[in-house]
Amino acid sequence: MSQSPSKAPNRIPMVEQNERQYQVGVVKRYGLLIGVTVMTFVSIFLSLWWLAIIAGALMLVGIYDLLQSKHAVLYNYPIAGHIRYFLESYRPEIRQYFIENDKEEVPFSRQQRALVYQRAKNVSDTNAFGTLDDLYAQDKEWFLQSQTSHPLDVEDFRIIVGNDHCEQPYSMSVFNISAMSFGSLSGRAIMALNHGAKMGGFAHDTGEGAISPYHRKYGGDLIWELGTGYFGCRDDEGNFNPDLFQKNATEDQVKMIEIKLSQGAKPGKGGVLPAEKITEEVAETRHIPMGVDCISPSTHSAFNTPRELVHFWQQLRELSGGKPVGFKLCIGQPWEFMAIVKAMIEENNYPDFIVVDGAEGGTGAAPVEFMDNVGMPLIDGFMLVHNTLVGAGIRDKIKIGVSGKIVSAFDIAKMLALGADWCNSARGFMFAVGCIQSRSCHTNTCPTGVATQDPYREKALDVPSKSARVANFHKNTIKSLANFVGAVGLSHPYDLQPYHIARRMHDGSIKLLSRCFYFIDEGALLTVEARSDIYNQMWVMADPDSFKADNEAYIAYNRDSRSVKKPSKQTSSINNNSHIYASNNMGSDDSI
Repeated sequence: MSQSPSKAPNRIPMVEQNERQYQVGVVKRYGLLIGVTVMTFVSIFLSLWWLAIIAGALMLVGIYDLLQSKHAVLYNYPIAGHIRYFLESYRPEIRQYFIENDKEEVPFSRQQRALVYQRAKNVSDTNAFGTLDDLYAQDKEWFLQSQTSHPLDVEDFRIIVGNDHCEQPYSMSVFNISAMSFGSLSGRAIMALNHGAKMGGFAHDTGEGAISPYHRKYGGDLIWELGTGYFGCRDDEGNFNPDLFQKNATEDQVKMIEIKLSQGAKPGKGGVLPAEKITEEVAETRHIPMGVDCISPSTHSAFNTPRELVHFWQQLRELSGGKPVGFKLCIGQPWEFMAIVKAMIEENNYPDFIVVDGAEGGTGAAPVEFMDNVGMPLIDGFMLVHNTLVGAGIRDKIKIGVSGKIVSAFDIAKMLALGADWCNSARGFMFAVGCIQSRSCHTNTCPTGVATQDPYREKALDVPSKSARVANFHKNTIKSLANFVGAVGLSHPYDLQPYHIARRMHDGSIKLLSRCFYFIDEGALLTVEARSDIYNQMWVMADPDSFKADNEAYIAYNRDSRSVKKPSKQTSSINNNSHIYASNNMGSDDSI
């Protein structure tokens, strides 16, 4: 059928409109290049050589952009496209300095960072004109002060780590430096941290990157972390070397040994040190080759089962001369941790400590998907570990440390009130030595010399002054912790309880933390009579001779529990525990 005559005349104006749009688009895309080209020739004609040089250089850049084919933005927007890439490269800094508000946590708010800087510099950390917090916001928490409050004048709160199997117990602060390796951090940063720990009398975790000369220079107390790569005590094939371990572990400076099972930033993966950060010194310290990324195995080769792990920590305890030995982990599948607990009970051999690392932790390189979506957050992970040990009747034999986004005295006090024995901080102490949260730890371009192996960038970090700031941050944070304890009317952080903290719920009501979390009864797991049946199910799934779940025991438990009319809320399969991690539900019987 022929086209209607009434529509034919409209085609010509449409074509003209498209042509005008195309012409306008060309001017927008290439206007800057056209402008600098005209400016170049005009400047030459007027003998304005300085302007001709600048405009000519920009013109050559624009011509190059038209000839290249890798970047569509530069091809379509010569010269102007470079402005886009330039601004994008400074996006984190622009956002941090000009856009974000003081309370926005990405991952630490300006107010949190300012608090650390003020305490590290030993200046006043007080503010005026009221709080910036919305005190009526959901999940807002606060301590309940006492009419018997009193000031506490203490330099530090300390605990003793070491059970009956330990021959050299260690008296440690309740606030210490969390695991950060040499290689991830610069040598100067390590020296500043360790010297600050020496000055303040607290512990410095080496991270999995071995004990470097920078850890040893000032003699601060060390917690030596052994990761899956066994750096500092490995043979040529990367396996554990008992002789090398004994040589380092028996040094007086090493106070405790920590086996790293997993870490918060990337649980289920080994540590990653990019090749560009591996210098000859790092390679020698770790006994690794240069030129390739240093990726630790995801699992240990020294043991394969929970029972073998128990034997391994006893081996380390004996090789170290009886020093405290424990392990660190970010909780994943709960029955695996419970399997370790079953193994230690059957072997009658307990670690001196356990460090729970939250999924919100992380100071170095990690895949974004792992940081965002793998691993249990700190409070949930800690509550599972604490409840499991209480339910197994062995909480008094093992100290529990925690790490994961802890920078303030309130953070410490809250975790101690929930039942932790001490707290570690990584990024808090990084701020103390000058970190500005540029989030470039993995690129070797840290602007403050903290997380880099670039000798020129590292040179900017002054060790004596930063050491003093590390010690000041610890001292002033402990002082603030004492103020919390005194305000509640107590004498030691160990006396803090969950009912000393209140939380505003989603409906506006107020509950004590003792009602927000499930707390298991002493020994309840041994008789499989926990009020939370999820704990009972996971306990029967745990096998001391395997990290895999015992499916048959799980099925049998569900069958038996139905026959005796135990609590009705059961899961139909191991992979259908949709409410398994719900810890913030006012202490319901089906929560961790």
